Amino acid sequence: MTTSVGILFAVMGCAILCLAVVTFALARQVGVIHQRIGPVGALALSKTVRVGEKSPEFRLDTLDGEPVVLGAPDPDGRSTLITFLTPKCPVCAQLLPALRSIARKESSWLQLVFASDGNPAEHTEFRTRSRLDDFAYVLSPELGMTYEIGKLPYGVLLDENGFVAAQGLTNSREHVESLFEAKRLGVSSIQEFLEHQEEGRVLIARGSQQPS
Repeated sequence: MTTSVGILFAVMGCAILCLAVVTFALARQVGVIHQRIGPVGALALSKTVRVGEKSPEFRLDTLDGEPVVLGAPDPDGRSTLITFLTPKCPVCAQLLPALRSIARKESSWLQLVFASDGNPAEHTEFRTRSRLDDFAYVLSPELGMTYEIGKLPYGVLLDENGFVAAQGLTNSREHVESLFEAKRLGVSSIQEFLEHQEEGRVLIARGSQQPS
């Protein structure tokens, strides 16, 4: 009887071990697939205010009570990256170190503004805890509704004249920097640029196949 119980436990142990190995392998494969199909740039969603259009002007107060104007020509000729986030968004929290680094690196041409809505006290505590005291932080439901913000973190890049230069989900530093590259290339998103490149390659390939 004791021997049978021992064998049963041994079989169960082997089954659990095999299950753990299979689970680990599946999780790793899912991660590989996610990396392969992940967007090369910030994914732009359909918006009321589209890239290339003039943004409405917003005259808002920061959490410190300082006035800030969004959507108007910048007197210093800088672009503005509006990053929409919430204190309860874990991806937003992971992105903040990269945003602080980008703000320092690109300060000659870019200013960073954080935007959200909700309880001012909660956001004030979050701003201090996240070391964002040096940046403008505004609470405005109207701002979010204008850009139809439904997923976070989301970035809207306004050029120096208040036009929407690029926008999209910004889950990583690469996504944020892809907004800058989209602005430089004059496209709404890196996806659009790659699609145009692919269309060009197809047209060239078709042309080369035409009989001379």
